[in-house]
Amino acid sequence: MTELHQKYELVIGLEVHAQLSTKSKLFCGDSASYGGDPNTHISPITLAYPGTLPKLNKQAVEFAIRMGLACNSAISPVNWFARKHYFYPDLPKGYQTSQHINNICQGGGVKIVSAGQERVVALHHIHLEEDAGKSIHDAHPLKTAIDHNRAGVPLIEIVSEPDLFSAEEAYAYVTEIRKLVRFLGICDGNMEEGSLRCDANISIRPRGDKKLGTRVEVKNLNSIRNVKRAIEYEAERMMEMAEKGEPIIQQTRSFDADKGTTFALRSKEEANDYRYFPDPDLPPFVVTPENLERIKSAMPELPDAVQQRFMQQYQLPAYDARLLSDEKDLVDYFEAVLAGIKEYKSVANWLLGPVKGWLNENNLPFDKFPLPPSQLARLVELVASGKISFSSASSRLLPRFLETPDADPAELAATLNLLQNAGSGEIEQWVAEVLGKMPDKVAEYKKGKKGLIGLFMGEVKKISKGKADPKMTTTLLEQKLNEQ
Repeated sequence: MTELHQKYELVIGLEVHAQLSTKSKLFCGDSASYGGDPNTHISPITLAYPGTLPKLNKQAVEFAIRMGLACNSAISPVNWFARKHYFYPDLPKGYQTSQHINNICQGGGVKIVSAGQERVVALHHIHLEEDAGKSIHDAHPLKTAIDHNRAGVPLIEIVSEPDLFSAEEAYAYVTEIRKLVRFLGICDGNMEEGSLRCDANISIRPRGDKKLGTRVEVKNLNSIRNVKRAIEYEAERMMEMAEKGEPIIQQTRSFDADKGTTFALRSKEEANDYRYFPDPDLPPFVVTPENLERIKSAMPELPDAVQQRFMQQYQLPAYDARLLSDEKDLVDYFEAVLAGIKEYKSVANWLLGPVKGWLNENNLPFDKFPLPPSQLARLVELVASGKISFSSASSRLLPRFLETPDADPAELAATLNLLQNAGSGEIEQWVAEVLGKMPDKVAEYKKGKKGLIGLFMGEVKKISKGKADPKMTTTLLEQKLNEQ
């Protein structure tokens, strides 16, 4: 912790916008899908033609309630929308339809783990609103082009209390939000496509003070890493200003990811600058106890519950269970593999090791892994039966298997000459050859340098070209080395 961080406390509140994975927009039947040619997902309602009226998307409401239930929020039984009169050049209506005083989800919290400590970050609320379109400034030298495809797409805004106290905590919080929306199936969480965006409200105060300092909002952070970087930069900037006696003014800023710096956009508006009032075209919508119970009963198993179940049902270590419960696709794949084999820890090792490594190397999400679960089960079984070593299977067989996912892994291993020779006679010859070439190392081992067993194992593996069964090799090496 720097001297400035010892003197000042950082206080952060985050507003995370999650684009809901509905087929249509919040108030009309236009497509809400990502992409498409500019201005093709539009209609007279999106373009706010005179005489058009909005109609609420029922699924968007249910998705918002799912998130509220996952965060232990109270669900408001009676809700309404408001018009927010902020200048949106890419919303044809001239205002945004949002919620204001009354929000569909009140309170709650999100559990995070940061610096080895677990705690719940308090939420203020979650509300529904529509997204704006997109202004494109480089399509014409003198004009701004506008794409209305995104205008009206449903969002939830998840608003925390000022209850985060470091950039690391903010990073953990947004990571957890992304995990939750993906598990719930309400948002794909792709920040690079704008499906998840974050605004950070940042202030500082002398350590020990309870009063919040003047806040600065950094808008539209489009990656979890940039959330952390922007907060770190802004904290340093504000602390240095405070040390110099310079006043910190309330303003909205943006983050330059290339330079790692923030810059001012405008003075920050207050809520009354938005001139909210209830939308006269949209009647209040009611969440009945029956509907709330129906949504509760359809809730998927959440990451915490998955982690606990994996530890109990499959006897996995807490570390493995936590990593496996990070993604819904990974959870489903893991359990699909276990339908064909009961090697729980071995399957976990494969998914968290070679499989994850291959995905990271190819910059692919888990749902793009080409090997069907039943085929990975056959590969794990091949290793478990001792017919091929884990090292050969992961480094040599897996890459070829991924090129031909329908192949028989045993036949592929035979073609690549990777099958192990489990005959003790041949392995004994390899062991004798290795120990005969290294008498000095054998002497060191017998004097207590037991770590040399790894060196001998490596040499046997080398001369056997990976065909020596590791367990049998270890047993035979120990027998030979412990002979008097």
